[in-house]
Amino acid sequence: MTALFINFGRNYKTFALRLLLNNLKKISLYQFRNYNTASFSFDKRICCISGPNGSGKTNLLDAAYYLCYTKSYFTSQQQLIATSGTDGFRLEGIFYNGEKDEVISCKWRAGKKEAQADGVDYVKINDHIGKYSAVMIAPDDIELINGAGEQRRKWVDSILSQVDRAYLENLLLYQNVLLQRNAWLKLRGNDANPAINELEYYDFQMAKAGDYIFNARKTFLAGFIGEPGLIYSRLAGSREQIDISYQSQLFQGGMAELLRQSIQADLRYQRTLKGIHRDDFDFHLTGLPLKLHGSQGQKKSFLFSLKLAQYKYITTVQHHKPILLLDDVFEKLDQNRMEALLEIICHKDFGQVLLTDTHPERVIAAFGNSTDLSFIHLKH
Repeated sequence: MTALFINFGRNYKTFALRLLLNNLKKISLYQFRNYNTASFSFDKRICCISGPNGSGKTNLLDAAYYLCYTKSYFTSQQQLIATSGTDGFRLEGIFYNGEKDEVISCKWRAGKKEAQADGVDYVKINDHIGKYSAVMIAPDDIELINGAGEQRRKWVDSILSQVDRAYLENLLLYQNVLLQRNAWLKLRGNDANPAINELEYYDFQMAKAGDYIFNARKTFLAGFIGEPGLIYSRLAGSREQIDISYQSQLFQGGMAELLRQSIQADLRYQRTLKGIHRDDFDFHLTGLPLKLHGSQGQKKSFLFSLKLAQYKYITTVQHHKPILLLDDVFEKLDQNRMEALLEIICHKDFGQVLLTDTHPERVIAAFGNSTDLSFIHLKH
C-alpha cells in the first residue's frame, strides 16, 4: 500500500489516502469482438494502444472494462460482443490487487454468464462489482450532457452501484418490479374495475427501494458537487462556475405517496408515471443550462471534469485507484486541454492508464521521454 495525494485542481484540498495499487497486468481474449484469440501484457503504468481504425483498439479497452464490471461499456447485448459466427466469448485478466496477483475470468455462452476469481465461481456475479474499478472516457460520452435523463441516471447509478452494495441490490429490485408493475398496468389498465389491491405488492417493494435510491443519490451529489468545478478550472483554464442539480419527484413526498397519488393516471396511461426512474441531473455553466448554451469546448471540459471527479470519488471511497480508459480522446481535445489532462494523468501518483490513438507519434510527443509509457501496436 502507498500514500496518494489527490490534487487535480489548483485549489484542491490536498490530502493523503492509504490506497491499494490495483492494476491490470495481462489480458487474454477469446472470441471477443474482433479478437479470435489474443493476449496482451501491460508492463508500464501508461499504455497507448495504437493502430488503424477497425483494428480493435476500443474493443481492447472494453475488454478491460468488462473484467472490472462483468459487462461491456458500450452494449448490454452479450451476443453482439461475441465474435461473429460464435456462440460465446471468454476474457481472462491478471490483476495485482495490492497484495498479490489474482486471475479474474468472465465467460458468456449460449445466454449464460459466469465469472471467477482465481478459478472459484462467484455465487452471485454481482459480488465481483467493486473489487476492481475502471473509468472510461469515450467519444459518445458527450451524450451524458446532450442526451436524455436516462444517460445521467445510468452514470450516477454506475458510480453508486460499485461503492454501495445495498444501492445495487435496491436498484435491481426497483427495475425488476417496475417492469412487472408496467406489465400489469398494460394488462389491466383498460379494465372497468381493475383490482387495485393487486398493485399493493409492487408498490410496497418499489416504495422501499425507491426511497433508498433517492436518499443515496441526494447524499452522493451533496458530497460530489464541488469536485467537478475545481477540475474544470484546471482543464479549461477558466473561472466559469459549474453546477449540478438533482431533479426528482421524491422531493415532493415519499415514493409510496407518489404511487398512491398517481394510480389513476398510471391506469389511464398504462405505465408508472412517478418514481426515481424519472430522476434527472441538470448541468449548468455560469447559471445557464450547459446542454443548450455550452460550446463544444465547454462541454468537453465539463465531461472530462465529471469523469475525473468520478475517478477521485471512487478512489476515496474504495481506497484503490481505478484504471483510467481513454478512447481516442486526444483527437477531440485542443492543445491547452490536452496539456492540462496530461499534467493530471502523468503525475507519478496517478493510477494505471490505458489509452487509444491512431497516431502513436502524437502520444510520444505529448508524453515526451516518460519512462511510464509503453505501446501496443495493432494491425487489421
